Amino acid sequence: MTNSVSRGLFFLVILFSFLPSSAQEKSTVVSLKTILKQAVANYPLLKSRYFEVEAAEKGVDASKRSLVPTLDATYQTNFATYNNIIGMAANGATMPISGPPSTGNNYGGVVGSSAGLVLNWQPVTFGQRQALVDYSKAGLKSTTADAQNEVFQHEVRVINAYLDVLVASEMVSVYEKNKSRTEANYTAIKSLVMSGIKPGLDSSMFKAELSRSKIELLNSKKNRQQAIISLSQYLASDHPIEISDSSYFSRLPELSLPDGFDSIRHPLLSIYNSNISLSKAKGKMLAKSLLPTLGLWGTTFARGSGVRYDGTVNASDGFNFQRYNYGIGLQLSLPLLQYPRISPQIQQQQLLVKSGEEKLKEVSLQLQKQLEMADTTLHQALNIARENPVLLESSDFSYRAMLSRYHAGLANYTDLIQAQYSLIRAEAEMKAAYVNAWKALLLKAAIEGNLNIFLNQAN
Repeated sequence: MTNSVSRGLFFLVILFSFLPSSAQEKSTVVSLKTILKQAVANYPLLKSRYFEVEAAEKGVDASKRSLVPTLDATYQTNFATYNNIIGMAANGATMPISGPPSTGNNYGGVVGSSAGLVLNWQPVTFGQRQALVDYSKAGLKSTTADAQNEVFQHEVRVINAYLDVLVASEMVSVYEKNKSRTEANYTAIKSLVMSGIKPGLDSSMFKAELSRSKIELLNSKKNRQQAIISLSQYLASDHPIEISDSSYFSRLPELSLPDGFDSIRHPLLSIYNSNISLSKAKGKMLAKSLLPTLGLWGTTFARGSGVRYDGTVNASDGFNFQRYNYGIGLQLSLPLLQYPRISPQIQQQQLLVKSGEEKLKEVSLQLQKQLEMADTTLHQALNIARENPVLLESSDFSYRAMLSRYHAGLANYTDLIQAQYSLIRAEAEMKAAYVNAWKALLLKAAIEGNLNIFLNQAN
């Protein structure tokens, strides 16, 4: 095989390695709304919160069903002493051995059996059942508030990561432009050096500058890929995604005047309010446990005994039922010594309520001050972003003027490179200033607990 054929095959292998394969997944451009829906639907932690809410809902349903009576079916067979007193054990699952009473103690063993149904119902609990239901509902409210806060915080993280991808992509464009600019300068300088107009040192220095621009471009691509990976983590997705939206760098968000603390609807406030309600509900449930309960019980059962009515023992008769009974009654239970045990628990819940109220005040104060800082940050970010086009225009003009002066022999290499550094820094700062303004708006929306403040302007 000749060297030319080998080089040709090598070129084809390299070429096909860069062609997109049909087996590989193609990246798709997705919108911010789609990303948020995907993140909320797929992220494992949020799924766990949804299951917790469903579990709390089942807890409310279970507390309501405590009104349903219990009905227990029992069957037993036993071998026990002959001694027996005729009677009925009410509201229990274990029945005495049936048969006639013995005239004296007889420790001989006989076979007996019984089967029955026992009904127990407490229709009147003097508020205990409703207190349990209210406590379950308060628990559901607390769990729901926690889930809503987790969803909200995750959406904020997703939007922030989305903006990071956008600015990283813009930085790639900035450094690609800088690389092209440096390549053009290097080509022009080589011609000037070959013509003897410029010293050879300038060509070497521009070559080094070209290498620097390539490294900066590679770093910017690395940063973009890392930003995409971070975003895909929040989406819980392994599929390649591509973000493209230049509108964030062509316009700025509008500055809205602060609405005051009354506008804050942050999910954290709901969490602390629900925790206070949960402590109050538990205290009420404990207080209600001091009240009596009125229960209704009923039973029907059959008994068999190996002892006949005349005292004759026949073991096999113990497996057959000879007598059938029923009973019904009311039972009033009053926990006489419950108060000494429950009273400290009630006081504990009262203290927890006071503690929760103070924590709520602290969170409210923090959010109020954070909102003031967010408004200040947004105002200053907009001012900085509006000033950056002036800086960019001046830097671009200075660079072009310095490039002309360099070609005319009126400026040296150092002056030109300094002007080029100022230009690329102005280009990068302008991209960062615009996205920082949008992030400042996101911060304001996050503190107020209303992402529509951001989304309405972003859309």
